[in-house]
Amino acid sequence: MPVTIYDVAREAGVSMATVSRVVNGNPNVKPLTRKKVLAAIERLGYRPNAVARGLASKKTTTVGVIIPDISSLFFSELARGIEDIATMYKYNIILCNSDQRMEKELQLINTLLEKQVDGLLFMGAEIKEDHLQALTSTSVPTVLAATRDADNVLPSVSIDHYQSGYDATEALVQRGHKRIAMITGPLNDPLSGLMRFEGYKKALIDAGIGLVDELVATGNLFYESGLSLTKQFLQLPEPPTAIFAANDEMAIGAIHAIQDSGLNVPGDIEVIGHDNIRLVEMVRPRLTSVVQPMYDIGAVAMRLLTKYMNNEHVEEHVVLLPHRIEYRESTRPEEA
Repeated sequence: MPVTIYDVAREAGVSMATVSRVVNGNPNVKPLTRKKVLAAIERLGYRPNAVARGLASKKTTTVGVIIPDISSLFFSELARGIEDIATMYKYNIILCNSDQRMEKELQLINTLLEKQVDGLLFMGAEIKEDHLQALTSTSVPTVLAATRDADNVLPSVSIDHYQSGYDATEALVQRGHKRIAMITGPLNDPLSGLMRFEGYKKALIDAGIGLVDELVATGNLFYESGLSLTKQFLQLPEPPTAIFAANDEMAIGAIHAIQDSGLNVPGDIEVIGHDNIRLVEMVRPRLTSVVQPMYDIGAVAMRLLTKYMNNEHVEEHVVLLPHRIEYRESTRPEEA
């Protein structure tokens, strides 16, 4: 049978309330009594029940984190930022993989709330009405990381995806390109899909180029779609001279499709990706990419959540972190 607080109290010859005060670090315990209780805990191998302590204090020091794909390099870096700040503020993490399925996401929200978590960090694609209903119908604070809802109802930390799409496209325009293709993410994703595409489109319009439908293809954010869609671009009577992919995996697929066809990157076709995951340094040529600060997004989101959990003052409800382009060998130097 597991050792209980009653066993410790009996062993130390004190009340259960005194054991509880020692376990919870209450200073109102005589040094000699504290020493007796700690010795009894050591002898019996007592481990305090975190759930019971949480019920008593109405805090479990636990945060639920819902992540679309634990295997993703993007989300793993983001989760690391969350965990580091959680550890700093003495919170434990329950990490859940949703497979980006809404039914599972809603189920996980309910499960974590049942486990009495102190806060929720949610990562996903489109935030729908069902998500908002589930996340706003509880007193448990929630922060969105790397996403946000359309009306900014919930606190969030992300980047300006519209501007990042614009900046990547403008960089290719400034290199003299007019046939600039884009491999978008799913357009039902309002940020990494739709907003990056809208930024791409506006940059072309501002440059007097305009959108060419045959130079736009929708991918699924995985390597294989970048590979196959670029092969389709290369079959056009007038192939693109540059490609902007909505994430790095698809951009790497694009590079390999170009190389498989006997063409050169960046000599024949320049390529820019998005997110700046670790793989950009492993492909040859190394991939130019829009830097989305994944670790920082996770860290700032977790710090924002701690403020809500502890009723601290919050200056910004919606936080947009800066992005930049990291130029590598998949693009040529900008012409003077």
